[in-house]
Amino acid sequence: MLALLHTSPLHIPVFDALRDEDHPGLELVHLVYEDLLARARAEGPDAVSDEVRAVLDQAAAAGAAAVLCTCSSIGGVAEAAAEEVGVPVLRVDRPMAAAAVAIGPGVVVVATSESTFGPTVALVEEEARRAGLPVDVRQLFVEGAWALFQAGDMDGYVRSVADAVDTLPGDKTDAIILAQASMTPAQLLATTTVPVLSSPRPGLAAGAAATRTAP
Repeated sequence: MLALLHTSPLHIPVFDALRDEDHPGLELVHLVYEDLLARARAEGPDAVSDEVRAVLDQAAAAGAAAVLCTCSSIGGVAEAAAEEVGVPVLRVDRPMAAAAVAIGPGVVVVATSESTFGPTVALVEEEARRAGLPVDVRQLFVEGAWALFQAGDMDGYVRSVADAVDTLPGDKTDAIILAQASMTPAQLLATTTVPVLSSPRPGLAAGAAATRTAP
């Protein structure tokens, strides 16, 4: 069983669909804690470390072979607790970050929540160091998009992300990261020729692999 820690219920159908497409038979348990993101946005990710650890402990006690945190803002906090939890704890965006730095040094992190930038930029730089590759990370904040997400206007939200992505100069950009799982549909709308990467599919694949190798 793979437990998924979400900060929005909107992620549930996304990951269920990916499971059905890529990992049939994988049991998913969805844990939704919207308040964790609200606090992380207001006070920083470290402010919710105790609450995240409690959720991870509950998931492990309930029989999860691994836990996948789908929120990029608190993914680092979740991952850091893995040793104490006793089961693999993965952040959904790590495989995406590794893929981005492998493409080239010019990586742009696109986000709709400013709390996402710090953890995601640090992750990209970490993956570049791990791979021994140079990286020049830039940031693009999609102004006004988060309000659309909170209002439930997913079409407007995704379109605003795609439009922002398409403003990036291709001659200075090797890879574009959609830093939040909620932004994934913008991949299909963006017209840029630069690779646009999102986290759910490779992240779920990593989580599924962790359940297979867990003792």
